[in-house]
Amino acid sequence: MSTAAKHPAWGPGTISVRAGEEGPWPGGATQVPIVNSVAFGYDDIDRWHEVALGKRTGHIYSRNTNPTVAAFEEKLRQLEGAEAAASFASGMAAISNMLWALLRPGDRVVSITDSYGGTSRLFLEFLPRYGITAELVPTGDRDALDRAVAQGCRLLYVETPTNPTLKVVDLPRAARAAHAAGAILVVDNTFATPILQRPLPLGADLVVHSASKFLGGHADVLGGVVAGRRDLVEAVFQFREINGAVLSADAAYLLIRGMKTLALRVRQQSQSALAVARFLQGHEAVSRVFYPGLKSHPGHDAAAAQMNGGFGGVLAFSLHGGFDAVRKFLPRLQLAHLAANLGSVETVAGPPRTTSHVELRAEEREALGIPEALIRYSVGIEETEDLVLDLGRALAEVMPD
Repeated sequence: MSTAAKHPAWGPGTISVRAGEEGPWPGGATQVPIVNSVAFGYDDIDRWHEVALGKRTGHIYSRNTNPTVAAFEEKLRQLEGAEAAASFASGMAAISNMLWALLRPGDRVVSITDSYGGTSRLFLEFLPRYGITAELVPTGDRDALDRAVAQGCRLLYVETPTNPTLKVVDLPRAARAAHAAGAILVVDNTFATPILQRPLPLGADLVVHSASKFLGGHADVLGGVVAGRRDLVEAVFQFREINGAVLSADAAYLLIRGMKTLALRVRQQSQSALAVARFLQGHEAVSRVFYPGLKSHPGHDAAAAQMNGGFGGVLAFSLHGGFDAVRKFLPRLQLAHLAANLGSVETVAGPPRTTSHVELRAEEREALGIPEALIRYSVGIEETEDLVLDLGRALAEVMPD
């Protein structure tokens, strides 16, 4: 687990490249090595004991801490401005370990209806088995969220922008509501990344990421991370020590390498996403576009106030003609992988019924405000003009005569 250390007031692009990589590494290596050792030996028994107790820096066993993993955690910790960070084998491992570590039978959770489908299942299906109740409030109803939190809860969990309809939660307002009720505010910052949004300075207590998405950026590694208040992260870390959902050194290395270009990728993806959203907004085959960068988006003002440098690389849009139109349209895209992923250097597209909310029935998705004709479109780093042309050609081929 990475904890706070002094560092210069670097910008996010510099932190993405340099943070956590101070070393020294064996042989004078300039890159963080992959340390695949399970255990770490000590000739001095007293020093070994002090490291085991946390009184001295060092590593004992890679289920607990590991040099490569620690470098990744430190990079993310600095990017988010957190006191501490702990990593996991996947984004859902990070979310579930955080919930199990901080909640007890009888606790109440408040969240929003637009959370990722797997997260919603934790709230509605798994937590109640252990006497933990959850209330999901319509995401756009800020007054209802305030009221639900004021009734008493241990934890308020939100994501913003949301998956897949890109709704926006007012983070300072959510923080005020949570703290007035003595609750912890947890924010899933996967879509925005710390390049565009830093929830902790806005009042959040913890931030979670599916590192498999934008942080890694190349669709070749699974990982997750929790960052924020030291006492909360330590509780989560201690649970993970026993639970064992640890990030491997190989995965940490790939995440470190991917994060070196995080700022460049996210800025390019955000610029392209805005151009794509504007193009789709004016196309007659498109019934609606979901992107907070559009001034017509109901969450635009809140997003503009709490995001900096762009509105993210993910958008969604729905087509006239329902799911039949989606079925015809998606295979005609030449510059998009049709897959259940987002945040990679390649553009990825798919409907919620096979991606973010595959666990839910059509009527459940409809109740959450997710049209069956919706397409989630994660913009890659291809040329913006090429993406617009590709979308235009595919839309033209499915337009009714």
